[in-house]
Amino acid sequence: MQRYLDPRSGQSWPLKQPRWCGDDRQPLLLSERAGIGRDEIATGMRSLWRYAAALPFLPAAPISLGEGCTPLVERALPRGRALLKCEWFMPTGSFKDRGASVMLSLLREQGVQHVLEDSSGNGGAAISAYAAAGGMQSTIFVPASTSPAKTVQSRAAGAAIALVPGSRQDCADAALAKSAEIFYASHNWHPFFLEGTKTLAYELWEDLGFRAPDHVVVPCGAGSTVLGCWIGFSELLRAGQIRRIPRIWAAQPVNCGPIARAALELPQEEPRPTIAEGTAIAHPLRLPECLAAMKESGGGGVLLDEAEIAVASLTLARMGIYVEPTSAQAAAAFDRLRAEGRIGPAETAVVVLTGTGLKSTPRYAEMLGIAL
Repeated sequence: MQRYLDPRSGQSWPLKQPRWCGDDRQPLLLSERAGIGRDEIATGMRSLWRYAAALPFLPAAPISLGEGCTPLVERALPRGRALLKCEWFMPTGSFKDRGASVMLSLLREQGVQHVLEDSSGNGGAAISAYAAAGGMQSTIFVPASTSPAKTVQSRAAGAAIALVPGSRQDCADAALAKSAEIFYASHNWHPFFLEGTKTLAYELWEDLGFRAPDHVVVPCGAGSTVLGCWIGFSELLRAGQIRRIPRIWAAQPVNCGPIARAALELPQEEPRPTIAEGTAIAHPLRLPECLAAMKESGGGGVLLDEAEIAVASLTLARMGIYVEPTSAQAAAAFDRLRAEGRIGPAETAVVVLTGTGLKSTPRYAEMLGIAL
């Protein structure tokens, strides 16, 4: 029987009681599952819910907007050919719809009707949209300094927006304090969110004719895609569906890359502003688990300077692929890994592009020298 699990202590709790953390406020995962085979895919369903048999339990009425089943397209990048997983083809424009759909579906099944999130970006947009689609209430805490334009998507979905004075950390602390009143459905904290992101691994397996790629390169902030890929491919390995887990590479900016720095055994530095703002998480909750996932897969971290990220963003855009600079980090990391010989020319590499460039138009204007 699957349970909530503290991977650091081994303590576990039953799933029947909704919880987002351990008794001492430690981040949780779920206990291991065996994974599914191709015969258990609900092939008539065109969304990530085709992999529902891989989830800890099946809700009576999943909250779905058609998330998942995103394109996988081959393109020639500056250092070689790669398969681009276009995760911005999602209802709210980012990969976070995977986690939001599964997390809120499972929480609603457990009786949760009002959820709290702290995010001024893609996480808040996804939680707001899926709460609205599921008839749930949502409250989103954002730093008071956030540009009003960044909360419009959440406001339009009907979310209550609370502006919190101070830093991004102050905002997270305020949400933690409020969690005594509203269930904290944080995309960074809740293990059900990772159950949604793990469907990326199942989808890549199916995309590639039921085999795993050699490498998966992802932009990394708090590490949900790193861990989602690790969990999903580990399940497929246990199920005997793949021979090995792909090497998982986490791309982060030099200006704020604590996970990549730790993977590379470099000293941590004070965070600085970066154009890859979606990955600027100074204190990721699951740092040890991310490091273990990368190490055990044979992958690691890649640190990128601002110029590399900008060049990758514009290079992709001039191929017709308009993604956030945050996402473009994965393409920059692929080029670095190819140049260093860590991805071979005959190996299959997936570059995960997580968010649409439509949310980063001011950044592109800056890079292009255009006044808005």
